[in-house]
Amino acid sequence: MSETPTNTLQYRVDGREDAPVLVLGPSLGTTFHMWDRQIPELARDWRVVRFDLPGHGGAPAEPFSSVAELGDRLLATLDEIGVQRFGYAGCSFGGAVGLDLALRAPHRVASLALVATSPRFGTADEFRQRGVIVRANGLEPMARTAPEQWFTPLFAGAQPAIVDWAVQMVRTTDPACYISACEALAVFDVREALGSIGIPALVLVGSEDQVTGPAEARTLVAGIADARLAVVPGASHLAPVEQPAAVTDLLTEHFSGIAQEASGTLAVPPPPPPVPAAEPAPDAPDAPDAEPGRPDPYEKGLGLRREVLGDAHVDQALADDPDGAFQELVTRYAWGEVWSREGLDRRTRSVVTLTALIAGGHREALADHTRAALRNGLSPEELREIVLHTGAYCGLPAAETALRVVTRVTQEETTPPA
Repeated sequence: MSETPTNTLQYRVDGREDAPVLVLGPSLGTTFHMWDRQIPELARDWRVVRFDLPGHGGAPAEPFSSVAELGDRLLATLDEIGVQRFGYAGCSFGGAVGLDLALRAPHRVASLALVATSPRFGTADEFRQRGVIVRANGLEPMARTAPEQWFTPLFAGAQPAIVDWAVQMVRTTDPACYISACEALAVFDVREALGSIGIPALVLVGSEDQVTGPAEARTLVAGIADARLAVVPGASHLAPVEQPAAVTDLLTEHFSGIAQEASGTLAVPPPPPPVPAAEPAPDAPDAPDAEPGRPDPYEKGLGLRREVLGDAHVDQALADDPDGAFQELVTRYAWGEVWSREGLDRRTRSVVTLTALIAGGHREALADHTRAALRNGLSPEELREIVLHTGAYCGLPAAETALRVVTRVTQEETTPPA
């Protein structure tokens, strides 16, 4: 095990130093031990580097903001140990890292295997909701549901020790790092970029995977030019754990080509030349608030509004506005101009917004922004304190009504699924 600075990752290396390098990336909530049953076979021909996500497996709890940031930390780790060009296999979140590397650092990746991976994991709302639940309840709800998401019922019933091990991996993960991973997946979407991946790819999926199943795997195969599909019978999401022999055989076959390369310290081919920046588009003629030479804040505001209030809420608001004029005003002014300013962080803006809505008696908007406040990192206890404090200055009747709204929404948002 390696002690690592914050810009690198905890890792382990198995195999000969002069062998070609194969990097293995873990799923969210697991540690690099999820690959243990592949190591004896893979380490015969490769120098296998496994890494932990921050806050997983005892790794330093350094949250990250995006899949790309984690990819940068992985590249820094590989630089530190002298690894230049490598094959890469990742499961689920680890697969997202592989897709990111294939797009941003294709000169480093010789070949790619994507296990239980999707170019878009669920919806942004789903992952932000998961973060709210973990912030309010800790990781126990995720630990309880992990076995049914990761394994088939037959395997879970026959292998209780492995199931217990999986649950403990989740329980011992740092909650803040788990939440940061959820938020990173909420904005991860490379569907439109798949066609630019020129690296040979194996897309491997368990036939019973209900998280990122065969449909998502076929999307990857259809989008990546040099990709082939392998469906593992009798496996769910953690196929490397549930069907280790089948997964090992598929990885060995796929990566056999890079075994012909001399070592993991090959000179790196120069990166592709940068694409010239496109000329900036002129301001849209229908952007009445845009000043000459100043970007229209609408798109920035729409993205931020979706992050804070959720796609479902924003889609419904847009659908309910017959000509779109009011929603355009709200999006451009409130979100593109005010919420996007750097003077206050999102938590503080949520506090101010809730106070104003309580004072004005705007119950429906209060419910929407209570959900937003939970996403922005406020706890249920902090929300109750805001109501109490507001009551002292804005009136007890307003605070009493607000408390009912805040309590109802908080219970709805933080109660784990049955």
